[in-house]
Amino acid sequence: MSTLPIVFALTGASGAPYGVRLLEVLARNHVPVWLITSDHGMRLLREECALDSLESLRQATGGDWSSVVVYPDEDRGALPASGSQRTLGMVICPCSMGTLAAIAVGASRSLVERAADVTLKERRKLVLVPREAPLSLVHLKNMVAVTEAGAVIVPAAPGFYHRPTDVAQLVDFIVQRILDQLGVSLEIARRWGGKPT
Repeated sequence: MSTLPIVFALTGASGAPYGVRLLEVLARNHVPVWLITSDHGMRLLREECALDSLESLRQATGGDWSSVVVYPDEDRGALPASGSQRTLGMVICPCSMGTLAAIAVGASRSLVERAADVTLKERRKLVLVPREAPLSLVHLKNMVAVTEAGAVIVPAAPGFYHRPTDVAQLVDFIVQRILDQLGVSLEIARRWGGKPT
């Protein structure tokens, strides 16, 4: 497994359980992570997962953050803001449509946005995980713009061919796809194997 860090941002789109589970899988497997949470991302963690601080997030993701470094979103001079700092890529999970729009136009108003901009300019993998429905034409155009710039959109839209019996399996379906896109060789969900059993 790579020793390069994954830049991991949580923003204010509904879908906090996806981000919490992804961080848990990465932290438990000691994958290096540079973590950035926006203010709206922290609010989302409180509302959807009853996590009111980074400490409660740490506990919810296994307690061992020896491979996780936290950066404040307001610090646009932190390591994730520099292209000279090598990373494996970046994931924003969940990714709000506001964040996606800012990335589409290169706004770089925060560390999350700047790190995404850097990821694109350095031609590294940028994975965006939006959860919005329905999608407006503005959303779709912004998705096209970031895709043309090199990002990968992984909608938080789980499949059902594996016949899930609980929400955790639906979450893991998406988290597995994110891990695959980042090139992280971890298996947490059943893959399609032909006819369902």
